Amino acid sequence: MTLANTGLSSAEAARRLRVDGPNVLPRARRRHPLLLLMEQLIHFFALMLWVAALFALLAGMPALAVAIVVVVVLNGVFAFAQEYRADRAAQRLRDLMPLRAMVRRDGHPHHVDASELVVGDELLLEAGSRVCADGEVLTASGLAVDESMLTGESVPVRPVAGQQVHAGTYVAEGEATVLVTAIGGHTELAGIAALTQDAKPPRSPLAGQLHRVVVILALLATAVGAAFFGVSLLLGLPLTEGFLFAVGVTVALVPEGLLPTVTLSLARAAQTMASRNALVRRLDAVETLGATTFICTDKTGTLTRNEMSVVHVWTPAGEVSVHGNGYEPIGTVEGAPAAVDRVRALAASAKRCSPRAHVRLQDERWLPVGDPMEVALHVLAGRVGVDGPSADAVRFPFDPRRRRSSVVDFDGVHVTGAPETVLPRCLPVHGAEDAIAALAGRGLRVLAVAGRPARPGDEKSWENAERDLELLGLVGLQDPPRDDVAEAIASCRSAGIRIAMITGDHPATARAIADQVGLRGPDQLVVEGAELPADLDELGALLDRDGVVVARVTPEDKLRIAKALQRKGHVVAMTGDGVNDGPALRAADIGVAMGASGTDVAREAADLVLLDDHFGTIVGAVELGRATFANIRRFLTYHLTDNVAELTPFVVWALSGGTIPLAITVLQVLALDIGTDLLPALALGAEPPNSRTMRGRLRTGSLIDASLMRRVFGVLGPAEAVVSMAAFVVVLLAGGWRLGTAPDAALLATASGTAFTAIVLGQLANAYACRSAARPVMKKRLRGNRLLLWAVAFELAVLIVFLFVPPLPGLLGGHAPSALGWVLAAATVPAVLLADTAAKAVQARKHARMLTDG
Repeated sequence: MTLANTGLSSAEAARRLRVDGPNVLPRARRRHPLLLLMEQLIHFFALMLWVAALFALLAGMPALAVAIVVVVVLNGVFAFAQEYRADRAAQRLRDLMPLRAMVRRDGHPHHVDASELVVGDELLLEAGSRVCADGEVLTASGLAVDESMLTGESVPVRPVAGQQVHAGTYVAEGEATVLVTAIGGHTELAGIAALTQDAKPPRSPLAGQLHRVVVILALLATAVGAAFFGVSLLLGLPLTEGFLFAVGVTVALVPEGLLPTVTLSLARAAQTMASRNALVRRLDAVETLGATTFICTDKTGTLTRNEMSVVHVWTPAGEVSVHGNGYEPIGTVEGAPAAVDRVRALAASAKRCSPRAHVRLQDERWLPVGDPMEVALHVLAGRVGVDGPSADAVRFPFDPRRRRSSVVDFDGVHVTGAPETVLPRCLPVHGAEDAIAALAGRGLRVLAVAGRPARPGDEKSWENAERDLELLGLVGLQDPPRDDVAEAIASCRSAGIRIAMITGDHPATARAIADQVGLRGPDQLVVEGAELPADLDELGALLDRDGVVVARVTPEDKLRIAKALQRKGHVVAMTGDGVNDGPALRAADIGVAMGASGTDVAREAADLVLLDDHFGTIVGAVELGRATFANIRRFLTYHLTDNVAELTPFVVWALSGGTIPLAITVLQVLALDIGTDLLPALALGAEPPNSRTMRGRLRTGSLIDASLMRRVFGVLGPAEAVVSMAAFVVVLLAGGWRLGTAPDAALLATASGTAFTAIVLGQLANAYACRSAARPVMKKRLRGNRLLLWAVAFELAVLIVFLFVPPLPGLLGGHAPSALGWVLAAATVPAVLLADTAAKAVQARKHARMLTDG
């Protein structure tokens, strides 16, 4: 046989792979880690603190200067570690992207990893395929290739036999067989990649919002520090002490660990989603997923198992039932002999329209290779005893607008497609329309098969071939719903997320499946794509309801649906798997591609790739996205609350005109920020979803809103600050201090250590209070976040070190509390928890009253 008939042998392909290496692009040159670390040491926050350290050194305070430098370096190293880890994690996630290629080896089509392609392979391409290597076209049928990635031209080109196609392009239409001539670093794509490898991606919307929050807080901290510097001078403090005071105020308000904490939270959520078969292609998409309010889902493979099997066939000579196990090409048929004969003719034609699909036996199981519907037709042919298709044929591949495919060979014309597109091209057949309605009403996917003897000129175009046909019959394919889809749909509804089924199937089939999984809403609306209004506002008004079923849609319909729902204010998640779904996936707020059965074009256009094509996976990803947004707000609340407690001693000192001493020193503020504050914040970023995560519609808005500020400055912050300051003052009074006098140095150190301990214990309580914005601490499982347990244990250990391990107590300016001081400091824990519980109880009563009034 010739190469064109057999392709390479597996042994020869393996030898070439060993010699030439894998078909992968050269890795982009990565910036040296030291350069990345330097960036973390010279950003906006860091520069502020470097200047403060320089001023401290010039003012004769080397200890303060060293402490500030330590804060900058530790925070920079931590941020570098988290961003480097997130980058590596993102790279690993990209490596999970399923990229497969179909080649002919040993005379048969095989799916292989794209990295295993070798020079000399026969690459089999079809609409939606990504071209994974450079090659020469051997045969082409209706081939159109999108080369915009290489050339920027949006109009597809139409290569013919003998011309080249290049890696990185996509097959927009048709089919082709390509002889691989270059792989990996020898392709044209590799040359272009070398020019763009240093390009920096734009900042995501979430990163932009976070940056604004951080800059505003930093500028606010600087302004407040400058204001208090002026106050200190008015109170008669020496310039050095006034500067010390201003630095303490500024450092207390700067959220040094906020950005790395957010990055880690997003990266962790993306990794968790990947472990649950949801591949997020951009970290900021995690947050957008949580904001989803409308999911437009496909039917086949997403709501159903995508395990097609022919169970019923209608022919003009009668009906036949087909029975078998899975994809095993052996089974039984029940029907009149004349009808069974017609089914054999039908199966032979249907099989010729999909020659690349087949089944293979592996580990005593029959597995599908190719499109599940086409595989089901091959299995039908096997069960009725039909041999393979002819090798010499002219194909007119399936087109989403034509919704048909056809083949012209020595035995005639063979056509398969949607019944409403095939029947108008057939001679009239009595009973066909009733049969279509009956099969679709049972939830079966219906396919029409037609044919006739060949005529001269049929091979020139599908217009010539697909006319004057004889209807051979109608095939009813069963694709049962997934077991847990109904539960996932119910979860969406409890979360205030609306769902619509957007499918190319017959309306009756779509309606039946929607009813089986409980998708159809109270309006029971089922509409066909051709009936959709042209005006986007009218379209949005029609579809902005739960449980809509839209059947017989085109890719253009999906794009318009996404835009119309966005006009209505929805955050839209749109699923897709075909090459023509790319525009809709890009236009949606979250494009969701099928990883198992979808095309490479759809996967490249999407923000989320479902590795298992499962609707439940979308819902799980939305839940994680919501949890991540909630976690960002949790550690924002935590950071700002502790900043209130750290700032209060300076405010009290200023308002008292210096009669009440500073409760904590600048070095103690730094110790709080970097030694005890950071790990609990990181642990809050890993808080898992809870039972309330998918209840009610998520309203994201701004990361910092009025409710968060009320909680920080009206509940948690004051509780922590008041008790810590009260502990400080009581210890001073118990030691003999009187207002307006200077306390003894030892007494002041003990009182300061008490205030420091109270703030640390308040942080502990605050961390657990921040686990939920609505539920009191006692109603949350203590072990629900194990990372927080470890973080709190570390926080307590660091507190002991700061209080008892020389020379830290003397350096920081706070000694271990007295017995009274320990009791007073410990009171911060119940104070914070009681304030939190009381505020949540008031909030719950208001919510209940609103529901009653509503």
